[in-house]
Amino acid sequence: MALAARHSRSHDSLAANLWLSDVVDTLGGDGSELTELLRRSVDSVAAGESTMSFADSLGLSQGVSGYTYHTVPVAIHAWLSHPRDYRQAVTEIIRCGGDADTTAAIVGGIVGAGVGEDGIPRAWIDGIWEYPRSVSWMRSLGETLADTIHEKRPAKPPTVNPIAVLFRNVLFLFIVLFHGFRRLAPPYK
Repeated sequence: MALAARHSRSHDSLAANLWLSDVVDTLGGDGSELTELLRRSVDSVAAGESTMSFADSLGLSQGVSGYTYHTVPVAIHAWLSHPRDYRQAVTEIIRCGGDADTTAAIVGGIVGAGVGEDGIPRAWIDGIWEYPRSVSWMRSLGETLADTIHEKRPAKPPTVNPIAVLFRNVLFLFIVLFHGFRRLAPPYK
């Protein structure tokens, strides 16, 4: 997945076979089963098959599980199918069902590495509500990480008020426990 994000970030146009060659070189013979699944993914995209059809061909018609040999080839298929269309890539992987939050995060990370913030639908960014963290906090964190990488020395990440984090976590704990206990009461739904 990291090689896909790097490829997405460093190449203006997608070269699936070049990316796959990097994967094969990195994994070597130990990764032959995974590389074969990835090769099937590349071939499926070249044939114009949808991500959902590809998932079905792997026996995942009931949804993509969290198993690496299920998640990775299907997520790669969505990326290869829509390398510069964040909305379409994420939407298509979600339609596959299963562990959709994980697969959408993976595809979003890969495609997002290539398109940057400007390629992500504005409404999706504006809809982020991760109190006490904010979009500006996330941007600051990204800038700090970029500075750390480019300057090859640690930089101090942006801070978050620990009291606000504690408050948020207690609130979520209450909500989760409430829903859990509510399911124990009639009508048991």
